[in-house]
Amino acid sequence: MGKTYRIKDIAEMSGVSTGTVDRILHNRGKVSEEAQKKVEKVLKEIDYHPNLIARSLALKKNYHFITLIPSFAKGEYWDKLCEGIDKAEQELFSYNVEVERMCFNQYDKSSFDELIPRIEKADCQGVVIATQFHDSVVKLASRLDQLQIPYILIDAFIENTNCVAYYGTNSYDSGYIAGRLLYEQINPTENIAIFRFIRKGEMQVTQVMKREEGFRNYLAEKNYDGRIYSVQLHADEPEKNISILNTFLEEHKEVNAGIIFNSRAHLLGKYFRDKGEKFRLIGYDVIDPNITCLNDGSITHLIAQRPEVQGFNCIRALFRHLVLKEKVEQINYMPIDILMKENIKYYNNYI
Repeated sequence: MGKTYRIKDIAEMSGVSTGTVDRILHNRGKVSEEAQKKVEKVLKEIDYHPNLIARSLALKKNYHFITLIPSFAKGEYWDKLCEGIDKAEQELFSYNVEVERMCFNQYDKSSFDELIPRIEKADCQGVVIATQFHDSVVKLASRLDQLQIPYILIDAFIENTNCVAYYGTNSYDSGYIAGRLLYEQINPTENIAIFRFIRKGEMQVTQVMKREEGFRNYLAEKNYDGRIYSVQLHADEPEKNISILNTFLEEHKEVNAGIIFNSRAHLLGKYFRDKGEKFRLIGYDVIDPNITCLNDGSITHLIAQRPEVQGFNCIRALFRHLVLKEKVEQINYMPIDILMKENIKYYNNYI
């Protein structure tokens, strides 16, 4: 076991008073910038970590976090993210951390809005917010600011909020990369399709809009001269979707490449596979049905964003901010993983 450093030891090594060290360690009272830097330098050198159990018992405080994410079925993208949340909660159980899960319908903005009053009235110390609906998230963030409740954003970063941290990919860059992946499979005049699932109350979510912006900008930079068709599908009407796809492909027989900016690529992959059509399709997220389509060739590439790591890190970030009083980096971009049939078997969740 490493050496135990007392406040007195840290003060002597830093050349400051014990009172200054105490204020920095417990985030109470003001200290000079020079003193702050001296103490932080020593803390880094000695790899200082507070005695978490002692601190938690001393405070005799419970920490109630709320996660606000889309509802999901087993094996779906948000289920993967919740695996990370569950793992973090298990690790922090000894420190009186409890996570309450609130879920909304990601295809219905009103279901998100209905949860805002519940969060306002909840006795919670921190919130994790999936940023599906931009305006609603901004409204909730403003209210949490007023209540002085810290919050973490996941899925897509939203500017002009006071979030403690964001965990997720750079959505624009993710779409830009997708543009390159598809462009390299087509000729510059070939027509393509963007597939979307229609949402109630708001046509697109923040992340999807940013991905599409990056995608279109890549093609524009390459002087792409084909036409981009938009195909609107319905979240809960599979039979209607088949009719929509049949009609679209009958009217546009030349289109045999496209993209969908969410985890539902497998629905399209299965459609094209069942019809025996060779369609170059790019999608997002490593869930089992998408992996099946990747392996059978009905999806050419998947872009992944490590949801388990996002879920784990967002809970840990609230813990670090509230309990350890550590400074948390605000923007934490995840790697943008490009997966193909040839490398998918080596991919793991990294937690």
